[in-house]
Amino acid sequence: MTPAPAPTWGAVMTAWTVTPLTTVSMVAATLAYLILVRRLARRGQRWRRGALASWLLAMMVLVIALNSGMAVYAGSLFWVHMLVHLLLIMVVPVLLVGAAPIRLLHDASSSRGRVLVDRIVTSAPSRILTTPVFTVPLYTAVIVLTHLTGFQQAMATHMWIHDTELALYLLAGYLLFLPLIGDELTARPLPHLLRWAVLALCMGPDTFVGITLMMTDYPLAPAYAGMRPDWGPTALTDQNTAGAIMWFGGDGLMMTLMVLITRQWIATGRGGLGRWLEGIRRQATLGDTERTSVDVDDDQAALDAYNARLAALHEHDRRSRRPYSVTARDESP
Repeated sequence: MTPAPAPTWGAVMTAWTVTPLTTVSMVAATLAYLILVRRLARRGQRWRRGALASWLLAMMVLVIALNSGMAVYAGSLFWVHMLVHLLLIMVVPVLLVGAAPIRLLHDASSSRGRVLVDRIVTSAPSRILTTPVFTVPLYTAVIVLTHLTGFQQAMATHMWIHDTELALYLLAGYLLFLPLIGDELTARPLPHLLRWAVLALCMGPDTFVGITLMMTDYPLAPAYAGMRPDWGPTALTDQNTAGAIMWFGGDGLMMTLMVLITRQWIATGRGGLGRWLEGIRRQATLGDTERTSVDVDDDQAALDAYNARLAALHEHDRRSRRPYSVTARDESP
Protein backbone atom coordinates (compact mmCIF):
# COMPACT_ATOMS: atom_id res chain seq x y z
CA MET A 1 0.00 0.00 0.00
CA THR A 2 1.06 3.59 -0.64
CA PRO A 3 1.71 5.72 2.48
CA ALA A 4 -0.91 8.42 3.00
CA PRO A 5 -0.03 12.06 3.71
CA ALA A 6 -0.74 13.66 7.06
CA PRO A 7 -4.53 14.05 7.31
CA THR A 8 -6.04 17.49 6.94
CA TRP A 9 -9.60 18.36 5.99
CA GLY A 10 -8.47 19.11 2.47
CA ALA A 11 -6.40 15.94 2.18
CA VAL A 12 -9.18 13.71 3.52
CA MET A 13 -11.84 15.24 1.26
CA THR A 14 -9.71 15.03 -1.88
CA ALA A 15 -7.95 11.71 -1.26
CA TRP A 16 -9.83 9.22 -3.40
CA THR A 17 -8.80 5.86 -4.80
CA VAL A 18 -10.09 3.99 -7.84
CA THR A 19 -11.24 0.35 -7.76
CA PRO A 20 -12.24 -0.45 -11.36
CA LEU A 21 -13.60 -3.96 -10.80
CA THR A 22 -15.66 -2.97 -7.78
CA THR A 23 -16.96 0.17 -9.45
CA VAL A 24 -18.04 -1.67 -12.59
CA SER A 25 -19.75 -4.34 -10.48
CA MET A 26 -21.64 -1.73 -8.45
CA VAL A 27 -22.79 0.15 -11.55
CA ALA A 28 -23.91 -3.07 -13.27
CA ALA A 29 -25.79 -4.26 -10.18
CA THR A 30 -27.52 -0.90 -9.79
CA LEU A 31 -28.56 -0.83 -13.45
CA ALA A 32 -29.95 -4.36 -13.13
CA TYR A 33 -31.88 -3.34 -10.00
CA LEU A 34 -33.38 -0.30 -11.74
CA ILE A 35 -34.31 -2.37 -14.81
CA LEU A 36 -36.22 -4.81 -12.62
CA VAL A 37 -38.01 -1.94 -10.88
CA ARG A 38 -38.92 -0.55 -14.31
CA ARG A 39 -40.23 -3.94 -15.41
CA LEU A 40 -42.51 -4.08 -12.40
CA ALA A 41 -43.78 -0.57 -13.12
CA ARG A 42 -44.72 -1.57 -16.68
CA ARG A 43 -46.86 -4.34 -15.21
CA GLY A 44 -48.67 -1.85 -13.04
CA GLN A 45 -46.86 -2.97 -9.88
CA ARG A 46 -45.07 -0.47 -7.68
CA TRP A 47 -41.82 -1.43 -5.97
CA ARG A 48 -41.31 -0.11 -2.46
CA ARG A 49 -39.55 3.25 -2.40
CA GLY A 50 -37.89 2.34 0.86
CA ALA A 51 -36.27 -0.71 -0.74
CA LEU A 52 -34.99 1.35 -3.67
CA ALA A 53 -33.61 3.98 -1.30
CA SER A 54 -31.94 1.24 0.74
CA TRP A 55 -30.16 -0.07 -2.36
CA LEU A 56 -28.92 3.37 -3.42
CA LEU A 57 -27.77 4.12 0.12
CA ALA A 58 -25.90 0.80 0.23
CA MET A 59 -24.06 1.73 -2.97
CA MET A 60 -23.23 5.15 -1.53
CA VAL A 61 -21.81 3.65 1.66
CA LEU A 62 -19.78 1.20 -0.43
CA VAL A 63 -18.25 4.06 -2.38
CA ILE A 64 -17.35 5.82 0.87
CA ALA A 65 -15.80 2.66 2.32
CA LEU A 66 -13.87 1.61 -0.78
CA ASN A 67 -13.03 4.79 -2.68
CA SER A 68 -13.14 7.85 -0.44
CA GLY A 69 -10.54 9.28 1.91
CA MET A 70 -11.63 6.68 4.45
CA ALA A 71 -10.33 3.94 2.16
CA VAL A 72 -7.07 5.83 1.60
CA TYR A 73 -6.32 6.33 5.29
CA ALA A 74 -7.54 2.83 6.24
CA GLY A 75 -4.14 1.55 5.13
CA SER A 76 -2.31 3.82 7.56
CA LEU A 77 -4.59 3.93 10.61
CA PHE A 78 -5.94 0.79 12.24
CA TRP A 79 -8.92 2.63 13.73
CA VAL A 80 -9.97 3.93 10.29
CA HIS A 81 -9.64 0.41 8.92
CA MET A 82 -11.94 -0.73 11.73
CA LEU A 83 -14.56 1.79 10.62
CA VAL A 84 -14.38 0.30 7.13
CA HIS A 85 -14.84 -3.15 8.66
CA LEU A 86 -18.02 -2.11 10.45
CA LEU A 87 -19.41 -0.52 7.30
CA LEU A 88 -18.74 -3.63 5.21
CA ILE A 89 -19.83 -6.33 7.65
CA MET A 90 -22.84 -4.57 9.18
CA VAL A 91 -24.08 -1.35 7.58
CA VAL A 92 -23.87 -2.28 3.89
CA PRO A 93 -25.25 -5.84 4.34
CA VAL A 94 -28.24 -4.56 6.33
CA LEU A 95 -28.99 -2.00 3.62
CA LEU A 96 -28.66 -4.64 0.89
CA VAL A 97 -31.04 -6.97 2.71
CA GLY A 98 -33.45 -4.07 3.16
CA ALA A 99 -33.34 -3.49 -0.59
CA ALA A 100 -34.65 -7.06 -1.10
CA PRO A 101 -32.99 -7.73 -4.48
CA ILE A 102 -33.96 -11.41 -4.39
CA ARG A 103 -37.64 -10.61 -3.89
CA LEU A 104 -37.42 -7.96 -6.61
CA LEU A 105 -35.94 -10.49 -9.04
CA HIS A 106 -38.69 -12.95 -8.13
CA ASP A 107 -41.53 -10.46 -8.58
CA ALA A 108 -40.17 -9.03 -11.83
CA SER A 109 -39.50 -12.41 -13.46
CA SER A 110 -41.81 -14.48 -15.62
CA SER A 111 -43.65 -17.44 -14.15
CA ARG A 112 -40.82 -19.75 -15.17
CA GLY A 113 -38.28 -17.34 -13.72
CA ARG A 114 -40.15 -17.18 -10.41
CA VAL A 115 -40.11 -20.95 -10.19
CA LEU A 116 -36.36 -20.95 -10.79
CA VAL A 117 -35.80 -18.30 -8.10
CA ASP A 118 -37.94 -20.28 -5.66
CA ARG A 119 -35.96 -23.44 -6.35
CA ILE A 120 -32.66 -21.67 -5.75
CA VAL A 121 -33.86 -19.98 -2.56
CA THR A 122 -35.28 -23.19 -1.11
CA SER A 123 -32.41 -25.43 -2.25
CA ALA A 124 -30.25 -27.26 0.26
CA PRO A 125 -27.16 -25.07 -0.30
CA SER A 126 -29.22 -21.92 0.25
CA ARG A 127 -30.71 -23.32 3.44
CA ILE A 128 -27.26 -24.20 4.76
CA LEU A 129 -25.66 -20.87 3.82
CA THR A 130 -28.42 -18.82 5.49
CA THR A 131 -29.06 -20.81 8.65
CA PRO A 132 -27.70 -19.25 11.87
CA VAL A 133 -25.96 -22.54 12.58
CA PHE A 134 -23.62 -21.61 9.72
CA THR A 135 -23.72 -17.81 9.60
CA VAL A 136 -23.00 -17.14 13.29
CA PRO A 137 -19.79 -19.25 13.36
CA LEU A 138 -18.77 -17.68 10.04
CA TYR A 139 -19.30 -14.18 11.40
CA THR A 140 -17.42 -15.06 14.58
CA ALA A 141 -14.50 -16.59 12.70
CA VAL A 142 -14.18 -13.61 10.37
CA ILE A 143 -14.25 -11.08 13.21
CA VAL A 144 -11.83 -12.96 15.47
CA LEU A 145 -9.35 -14.41 12.98
CA THR A 146 -8.89 -11.22 10.97
CA HIS A 147 -8.15 -9.12 14.05
CA LEU A 148 -6.44 -11.25 16.68
CA THR A 149 -3.97 -13.09 14.45
CA GLY A 150 -1.25 -11.97 12.07
CA PHE A 151 -3.87 -11.39 9.38
CA GLN A 152 -3.86 -7.60 9.73
CA GLN A 153 -0.08 -7.48 9.37
CA ALA A 154 -0.22 -9.65 6.23
CA MET A 155 -3.13 -7.64 4.84
CA ALA A 156 -1.23 -4.37 5.25
CA THR A 157 1.61 -5.68 3.09
CA HIS A 158 -0.29 -7.71 0.46
CA MET A 159 -3.00 -6.04 -1.59
CA TRP A 160 -4.69 -9.27 -2.66
CA ILE A 161 -5.22 -10.22 0.99
CA HIS A 162 -6.71 -6.77 1.57
CA ASP A 163 -9.19 -7.22 -1.30
CA THR A 164 -10.09 -10.73 -0.13
CA GLU A 165 -10.71 -9.41 3.36
CA LEU A 166 -13.16 -6.77 2.17
CA ALA A 167 -15.11 -9.27 0.08
CA LEU A 168 -15.18 -11.73 2.98
CA TYR A 169 -16.57 -9.10 5.33
CA LEU A 170 -19.32 -8.15 2.92
CA LEU A 171 -20.27 -11.78 2.27
CA ALA A 172 -20.25 -12.83 5.94
CA GLY A 173 -22.40 -9.86 6.92
CA TYR A 174 -24.90 -10.38 4.11
CA LEU A 175 -25.39 -14.07 4.88
CA LEU A 176 -25.82 -13.30 8.58
CA PHE A 177 -28.44 -10.58 8.19
CA LEU A 178 -30.30 -12.07 5.21
CA PRO A 179 -32.80 -14.08 7.31
CA LEU A 180 -32.79 -11.63 10.22
CA ILE A 181 -33.69 -8.21 8.82
CA GLY A 182 -36.66 -7.09 6.74
CA ASP A 183 -38.81 -9.34 4.59
CA GLU A 184 -36.35 -10.57 1.98
CA LEU A 185 -37.25 -13.81 0.21
CA THR A 186 -35.52 -16.62 2.11
CA ALA A 187 -35.84 -20.38 2.42
CA ARG A 188 -37.40 -20.35 5.87
CA PRO A 189 -38.48 -17.17 7.72
CA LEU A 190 -37.13 -17.12 11.26
CA PRO A 191 -39.35 -16.18 14.21
CA HIS A 192 -38.62 -12.82 15.75
CA LEU A 193 -37.45 -14.23 19.06
CA LEU A 194 -34.82 -16.33 17.30
CA ARG A 195 -33.71 -13.32 15.23
CA TRP A 196 -33.33 -11.29 18.41
CA ALA A 197 -31.34 -14.07 20.07
CA VAL A 198 -28.99 -14.42 17.08
CA LEU A 199 -28.23 -10.69 17.10
CA ALA A 200 -27.59 -10.80 20.84
CA LEU A 201 -25.27 -13.77 20.37
CA CYS A 202 -23.30 -11.93 17.67
CA MET A 203 -22.48 -9.17 20.12
CA GLY A 204 -20.09 -11.62 21.79
CA PRO A 205 -17.38 -11.62 19.09
CA ASP A 206 -17.54 -7.83 18.78
CA THR A 207 -17.09 -7.41 22.52
CA PHE A 208 -14.34 -10.02 22.77
CA VAL A 209 -12.29 -8.61 19.90
CA GLY A 210 -12.80 -5.02 21.01
CA ILE A 211 -11.73 -5.63 24.61
CA THR A 212 -8.77 -7.77 23.51
CA LEU A 213 -7.48 -5.03 21.21
CA MET A 214 -7.91 -2.47 23.96
CA MET A 215 -6.05 -4.54 26.57
CA THR A 216 -3.22 -5.94 24.42
CA ASP A 217 0.01 -4.16 25.35
CA TYR A 218 1.85 -4.74 22.06
CA PRO A 219 0.88 -3.90 18.46
CA LEU A 220 -0.58 -6.81 16.50
CA ALA A 221 -0.09 -5.06 13.16
CA PRO A 222 2.93 -2.70 13.30
CA ALA A 223 2.71 -2.24 9.53
CA TYR A 224 0.07 0.44 10.07
CA ALA A 225 2.53 2.65 11.95
CA GLY A 226 5.13 1.96 9.27
CA MET A 227 2.84 3.52 6.68
CA ARG A 228 2.87 6.86 8.56
CA PRO A 229 6.34 7.30 10.11
CA ASP A 230 6.07 11.09 10.42
CA TRP A 231 2.55 11.57 11.79
CA GLY A 232 -0.30 9.96 13.69
CA PRO A 233 -0.70 8.17 17.02
CA THR A 234 1.54 5.41 18.30
CA ALA A 235 0.83 1.89 17.07
CA LEU A 236 -0.55 0.87 20.46
CA THR A 237 -2.82 3.90 20.78
CA ASP A 238 -4.08 3.30 17.26
CA GLN A 239 -4.81 -0.34 18.09
CA ASN A 240 -6.58 0.51 21.35
CA THR A 241 -8.76 3.04 19.55
CA ALA A 242 -9.65 0.42 16.94
CA GLY A 243 -10.68 -1.94 19.74
CA ALA A 244 -12.93 0.69 21.29
CA ILE A 245 -14.58 1.31 17.92
CA MET A 246 -15.17 -2.42 17.45
CA TRP A 247 -16.61 -2.83 20.94
CA PHE A 248 -18.88 0.20 21.14
CA GLY A 249 -19.59 0.53 17.44
CA GLY A 250 -20.27 -3.15 16.81
CA ASP A 251 -22.40 -3.65 19.90
CA GLY A 252 -24.20 -0.36 19.30
CA LEU A 253 -25.17 -1.37 15.77
CA MET A 254 -26.30 -4.80 16.95
CA MET A 255 -28.41 -3.26 19.71
CA THR A 256 -30.02 -0.91 17.19
CA LEU A 257 -30.98 -3.88 15.03
CA MET A 258 -32.33 -5.68 18.10
CA VAL A 259 -34.58 -2.70 18.83
CA LEU A 260 -35.85 -2.77 15.25
CA ILE A 261 -36.54 -6.50 15.49
CA THR A 262 -38.40 -5.94 18.76
CA ARG A 263 -40.59 -3.29 17.14
CA GLN A 264 -41.37 -5.62 14.23
CA TRP A 265 -42.13 -8.40 16.69
CA ILE A 266 -44.59 -6.22 18.60
CA ALA A 267 -46.16 -4.93 15.38
CA THR A 268 -46.88 -8.45 14.12
CA GLY A 269 -48.74 -9.31 17.31
CA ARG A 270 -47.38 -12.84 17.22
CA GLY A 271 -45.28 -14.03 20.09
CA GLY A 272 -43.48 -17.25 20.84
CA LEU A 273 -41.07 -19.02 18.55
CA GLY A 274 -43.25 -18.80 15.48
CA ARG A 275 -45.00 -21.61 13.65
CA TRP A 276 -42.96 -24.33 15.29
CA LEU A 277 -44.21 -23.69 18.81
CA GLU A 278 -47.60 -22.61 17.50
CA GLY A 279 -47.92 -25.98 15.79
CA ILE A 280 -47.07 -27.82 19.00
CA ARG A 281 -49.61 -25.74 20.93
CA ARG A 282 -52.33 -26.42 18.39
CA GLN A 283 -51.61 -30.14 18.33
CA ALA A 284 -51.86 -30.30 22.10
CA THR A 285 -55.11 -28.33 22.06
CA LEU A 286 -56.82 -30.01 19.13
CA GLY A 287 -55.78 -33.55 19.92
CA ASP A 288 -54.93 -36.36 17.55
CA THR A 289 -58.38 -36.48 15.95
CA GLU A 290 -58.33 -32.88 14.91
CA ARG A 291 -54.71 -33.08 13.92
CA THR A 292 -55.40 -35.72 11.32
CA SER A 293 -58.06 -33.65 9.61
CA VAL A 294 -56.56 -30.18 9.93
CA ASP A 295 -53.33 -28.98 8.42
CA VAL A 296 -51.59 -27.10 11.20
CA ASP A 297 -49.46 -25.25 8.67
CA ASP A 298 -52.58 -23.57 7.38
CA ASP A 299 -53.06 -20.73 9.83
CA GLN A 300 -56.67 -20.00 8.98
CA ALA A 301 -57.73 -23.64 9.02
CA ALA A 302 -55.99 -24.23 12.33
CA LEU A 303 -57.59 -21.12 13.81
CA ASP A 304 -61.06 -22.21 12.68
CA ALA A 305 -60.52 -25.68 14.12
CA TYR A 306 -59.22 -24.19 17.35
CA ASN A 307 -62.29 -21.97 17.71
CA ALA A 308 -64.58 -24.87 16.90
CA ARG A 309 -62.89 -26.98 19.55
CA LEU A 310 -63.31 -24.24 22.14
CA ALA A 311 -66.97 -23.87 21.22
CA ALA A 312 -67.52 -27.62 21.57
CA LEU A 313 -65.83 -27.65 24.97
CA HIS A 314 -67.93 -24.69 26.08
CA GLU A 315 -71.13 -26.39 24.93
CA HIS A 316 -70.16 -29.60 26.71
CA ASP A 317 -69.41 -27.69 29.89
CA ARG A 318 -72.74 -25.82 29.69
CA ARG A 319 -74.71 -29.02 29.29
CA SER A 320 -72.89 -30.75 32.12
CA ARG A 321 -73.89 -27.94 34.47
CA ARG A 322 -77.60 -27.88 33.44
CA PRO A 323 -79.80 -29.19 36.32
CA TYR A 324 -81.96 -32.22 35.65
CA SER A 325 -85.70 -31.47 35.54
CA VAL A 326 -88.44 -33.93 36.36
CA THR A 327 -91.62 -33.59 34.41
CA ALA A 328 -94.70 -35.21 35.91
CA ARG A 329 -97.04 -36.86 33.46
CA ASP A 330 -100.74 -36.50 33.89
CA GLU A 331 -102.08 -40.05 33.94
CA SER A 332 -105.73 -40.34 33.19
CA PRO A 333 -107.59 -43.29 34.70
